[in-house]
Amino acid sequence: MIKSVVDRYGHSLGQFLRFGIVGGSGVVVNMVVNIIMNKLNGGSINAQDVVWSIPGTDFNIRFTQLAWFIPFLVANVWNFQLNRWWTFKSSKHAGWWKEFWPFFAVGSVAMLVGALLKLLMTNPTMPLYLPEPHFHEETGLRSREYWAQLIAIFLTLPINFVVNKLWTFRAVRGNRAVDVPPSKVDA
Repeated sequence: MIKSVVDRYGHSLGQFLRFGIVGGSGVVVNMVVNIIMNKLNGGSINAQDVVWSIPGTDFNIRFTQLAWFIPFLVANVWNFQLNRWWTFKSSKHAGWWKEFWPFFAVGSVAMLVGALLKLLMTNPTMPLYLPEPHFHEETGLRSREYWAQLIAIFLTLPINFVVNKLWTFRAVRGNRAVDVPPSKVDA
């Protein structure tokens, strides 16, 4: 039974493993950019600072939201290139821009879902607010800002894999999608 599962789904499982490794490297890229941004802003203790007030509403754009979107965009480009080259080996099948826009569209949906999740975990008026004393902004290891970032990333990973596998790196190539043996792709 296990052999039949591996025979049937082994290729997809291998892709999922590679996607996870690429995603792990993307998490590192995302977190490094987030930490740098927060350090430049005076630390994660200032993450809730209002950057822009939205006129005519009670809503504001806070630094924490910028520290979600910018790192996500940087990591999205990083992940795209690695997934294109290594996970799905699609660089010889379709042009960079032709695959990038669908990847970016999928990433944008995940980015918006993740932004909402992060808002729910970092805003004290929200039901999923990460509670004290476990989470606070006095130390980096317990930073609500950083933990919310990580949790949101991990919650969006399965959606990213499935949609990118089924749409970005397959459907964009149309009928030309074929599995090329690794020796031919890497040559």
